Amino acid sequence: MANGQANGQWYPPEWPDRIRALAAGTLTPVTPKRAATVMLLKDTGTTGSGPGCGPVVHMLRRRTSMAFAGGAYAYPGGGVDPRDDDRAIGWAGPTRAWWADRLGVDEAGAQAIVCAAVRETYEEAGVLLAGTTDDSVVGDTTGADWEADRAALVDRELSFAEFLDRRGLVLRSDLLGAWARWITPEFESRRYDTWFFVAALPEGQRTRNASTEADRTVWITPADATAGYDKGELLMMPPTVATLRGLAECATAAEALASAPGRDMTPVLARARLSGDEVVLSWPGHDEFTKHVPSAGATPATPSDPTGGAPA
Repeated sequence: MANGQANGQWYPPEWPDRIRALAAGTLTPVTPKRAATVMLLKDTGTTGSGPGCGPVVHMLRRRTSMAFAGGAYAYPGGGVDPRDDDRAIGWAGPTRAWWADRLGVDEAGAQAIVCAAVRETYEEAGVLLAGTTDDSVVGDTTGADWEADRAALVDRELSFAEFLDRRGLVLRSDLLGAWARWITPEFESRRYDTWFFVAALPEGQRTRNASTEADRTVWITPADATAGYDKGELLMMPPTVATLRGLAECATAAEALASAPGRDMTPVLARARLSGDEVVLSWPGHDEFTKHVPSAGATPATPSDPTGGAPA
């Protein structure tokens, strides 16, 4: 499927037709699936703001063959597993009630979303935000036994609760900071209600490309990533760009985590209206993403990649 692009913003070329169908009442919105994604940060020793400064964030590039957002840069993440809230698990940090209030869901939903964030980060990046005690974090997770457990999680042969029990681990919810919440537009066929979290790379662990959906991963400063987007060189979706711009204001990973409790978690949902031969897309509170899309779609473009291929 060709990707529509304006600058570095990705949107599917079928959106205009689907928006018209929604306006005409012939398209029924799909119920969004709950999902979580994690912006994993590490400090470089260069503090400050602007290109080349501050912490770097771990990003993956979705394979160009992917039906949705192929070639776009994103963070590790994915949908909630129905078993993420099936029973109590070892838990450290703020209570489920606290998380329920912060995330705007019930306690079972809060556990599921937080578990999804931690589980998906392990599945796709090999990084695990858990420890044997409330104040410890596991070290190197690259051994064959760890990989076997990770593969079992990916294949859904093992639930996250079973994985933690087997390892004698507790989930470190205090290592996460809730950052934002975006909901896929009503006119999209694949819809997600996604909570974005921020976390620092634990000492002794390292990332790797463990995702079957990504063809590469990079560590890049948020300022450099958004600069690439602004030049039309890096393809991204609005939620990714918006969260990167917020991260670019933080001089260290710790500062990002400290600022997370003050972030607005009001869901952001795109709106669309028809204006002559154009479809006008807008995201409330994020005027930079407003686009006037020809009803026939935009000319596909393939962005270059100035990140230097820095491996995870």
